[in-house]
Amino acid sequence: MNLTEKVLQLKQQISQVIIGKNDIVEMVFIALLNDGHVLLESVPGTGKTQLAKSFAKTIDGSFKRIQFTPDLLPSDVTGIQFFHPKEQDFQLRIGPVMTNILLADEINRATPRTQASLLEVMEERQVTIDGETIALPKPFMVIATQNPIESQQGTFPLPEAQMDRFFMQIPLGYPTIEEEKKIMQTYRNGTPYNNLNTVFTLDEITKLKEDVKQVSISEDVEDYILELVHLTRNHDEIEMGVSPRGTLALMRGAQGRAFLQNRLFVTPQDVKDIAVYMLAHRLVLTLDASLKRTNSQVLETILKSVEVPAETGALK
Repeated sequence: MNLTEKVLQLKQQISQVIIGKNDIVEMVFIALLNDGHVLLESVPGTGKTQLAKSFAKTIDGSFKRIQFTPDLLPSDVTGIQFFHPKEQDFQLRIGPVMTNILLADEINRATPRTQASLLEVMEERQVTIDGETIALPKPFMVIATQNPIESQQGTFPLPEAQMDRFFMQIPLGYPTIEEEKKIMQTYRNGTPYNNLNTVFTLDEITKLKEDVKQVSISEDVEDYILELVHLTRNHDEIEMGVSPRGTLALMRGAQGRAFLQNRLFVTPQDVKDIAVYMLAHRLVLTLDASLKRTNSQVLETILKSVEVPAETGALK
């Protein structure tokens, strides 16, 4: 079975639990292949937790969940040294970060101090507890969720530095009437989660992570990516544009998109297909622009304004 067939099988497995989200499953898989982290944004009850759990099961990975609340401490995330009365010494208890897929549920409900405890975990893939550094399992991916409706009601919006550490942001949105009808029929007799099968092993994921780096990018496509990024830094509606980390994320995301399409080269269409997921959350709009448009709408305007390299395939 080739990669395209296995990715299709992965989508089919998860579609038993999450209805109508095949494109989003592909985006999460692209993030995993690039050692990236994902921020899922949607109202409660749209399947964010089920998506993370199902994804972990289909790649034969371990899964843990942290419910972020205002009283959550950094040690609840990373771990702690505690005194064991029976043994009469201190012992290390590593937190729920010791896993392959970590779901940080409602991350914007925790205090900035606790949110910051994820920074080392996400960037360095290790935790340091009382001077002792412990490496995390491979692969390791944080899937964080937040409810955009409650962004001003007792929550702590993620600072730009932490938003930039997310490889991509994915809005889930409500299902269509047809999709929601299928959800009702699927869950009528219980949850299909227990019926999911493993599609990829962790060793296969490790190999694929190396393979995706071999996808080539022509200089024309590189220039196309750079023009998009630099326009975000020189735009009337944008106060802070995409960082160099965002440039690299867009490049790697395009490589992942091409790889899952069974190609060893990136096209401009690969870049356009993922640009909103990769870049929108990295923008800070001006006050006036933020009252009129969303980050995604501004980015779509930029995408339409940039000429596509003709020699790599004209796009409409």
